[in-house]
Amino acid sequence: MTMLSSATPGGATAPGPAARPSPSPAGRDRRNQGGVILAVPALVWYLVFMVGPLVAIFVIAALRWPGMLQPVSFAGLGNVRTVVADPVFRDAVVNTAVQLALALPVMIVAAYMLGYYVAQRPPGHRVLRYLLFIPGLISTPAKAMVFYAVLSPDGLLNGALAKVGLGSLADAWLASPSTALLCLVVVDVWSGIGFTAVLFAARLGSVPDEIGEAAQLDGAGHWRAMWRIHYPVIRDFVGVVTMLQFLWTLFGSAQNVLLLTLGGPGSSSTTLSFLVYQKAFIAADLGYSQTVGVFLFLVGLAGLLVIRRVFRQNY
Repeated sequence: MTMLSSATPGGATAPGPAARPSPSPAGRDRRNQGGVILAVPALVWYLVFMVGPLVAIFVIAALRWPGMLQPVSFAGLGNVRTVVADPVFRDAVVNTAVQLALALPVMIVAAYMLGYYVAQRPPGHRVLRYLLFIPGLISTPAKAMVFYAVLSPDGLLNGALAKVGLGSLADAWLASPSTALLCLVVVDVWSGIGFTAVLFAARLGSVPDEIGEAAQLDGAGHWRAMWRIHYPVIRDFVGVVTMLQFLWTLFGSAQNVLLLTLGGPGSSSTTLSFLVYQKAFIAADLGYSQTVGVFLFLVGLAGLLVIRRVFRQNY
């Protein structure tokens, strides 16, 4: 082993610390192999339960499969032609687009403003954080029952309108073609705005206080500080939250449709995710169902790419 030496006042040399040998290529290879071995279970899990179902969607979309226990035949692009020609599918596309166009901007903007308010630590802000989580703690069937009690023909909303002399505005909100989809949008916004606001408040809380103090010294009010100072700092995080809510609204709307409107009246509140469920489990047309699932997957992928580009930092 080579020893480093240093000169002493008497001219002798004193042994220094030993030079640390550099790791050999063989040692590095053994460590890399160990890391790969530890990652194998996670990779197998991902391939089986994530990539496998995704591949199965595309495979089933090319089959004519009229039920789980029925004979299967190859359909090719026949399911695509059937789906595109179906007016219910076209209604579902329009309804999904309207749902996203209404729910997503309202939810993100309102949640950001509410999160900014909580991040300013007003009196009772800790209690407010817990209260905002309440919609996320309630199960979907329970939320559906609450909104059914509010929106049914003899529910709380119509009763309140009658009490204030606006009984002529009462309607069967969930059974009207003009309001059923709007009611579902209200449920989506109510369910997601509180949780999203808490996420924004947590991210805004990590912004240095000096930024807000400098804005106040320059005469910026809360509105300008919120949109001109803090928003550019957390713009990338706003994009991440928007992606999450986009996916939740796109793929998770089926449960509210199932519990509140069943896609009706007619197909006025049928969304793409509910159409996948309806064709698979009610109509037992698995090929049609997974063809819509492929379209839903492509819409989700395109939406994520667009959102990522819109909220990308410019510096």
